[in-house]
Amino acid sequence: MSLPEVVSREQWLSARERLLDRENELSRLYDAVRADRRRLPMVAMDKDYLFDGPHGRLSLPELFDGRRQLIIQHFMFDPSWQAGCPSCSAWVDDLCPGLVGQLRARDTAFAMVSRAPLAKIEAYKARKGWTFPWFSSSGSDFNYDFHVTLDETVAAVVYNYRSKEQILAGDPSNDLVGASQPVEVPGLSCFLSDGSTVFHTYSTYGAGLEHALSAQSLLGLTALDARQ
Repeated sequence: MSLPEVVSREQWLSARERLLDRENELSRLYDAVRADRRRLPMVAMDKDYLFDGPHGRLSLPELFDGRRQLIIQHFMFDPSWQAGCPSCSAWVDDLCPGLVGQLRARDTAFAMVSRAPLAKIEAYKARKGWTFPWFSSSGSDFNYDFHVTLDETVAAVVYNYRSKEQILAGDPSNDLVGASQPVEVPGLSCFLSDGSTVFHTYSTYGAGLEHALSAQSLLGLTALDARQ
């Protein structure tokens, strides 16, 4: 791997100032996108989902645990697997230990949801030493409705807001939608509780997960400006 060019201090300063202009431009664009995200319309949840947890079966509203907002990580864990997805695990390993507490202090709950049965989830969670709330969506349509389990025998394949046909038109050899199904994919979904109604406000997949590794970045995905 080649190293950066060696220059004088004056040349470095000039290059750094040019880069600073671009960084400031990126910050302004990020702030504008974040504001657009908060203005994104939301959809009322009209289906009842049940999740298996260590203390029994809970509904989607109960996952809020008394908070106004809920962030769910769609953790890839097929029921036939003996362990969770390595890339999802690496993402969780990067989360700071106090993340859930920081979110809760800002009226936002965090939970992970997978299709694997609760017994496998609990065993893997203990093995990893994680304390994040983690629930099983086994037996429900949750993963299929949020397009994090792709299985044409259950629902039309859609990934990152594009249909299978659209994806294959641009990439005929795409092994995500062209592979044997079912296929598990990662994602994050955000929800807002208003009275007795739960709303879906946002979901992101693939590259959208790369920068969501702190309480502040996760809160930036939610509908309410709860970062203050």
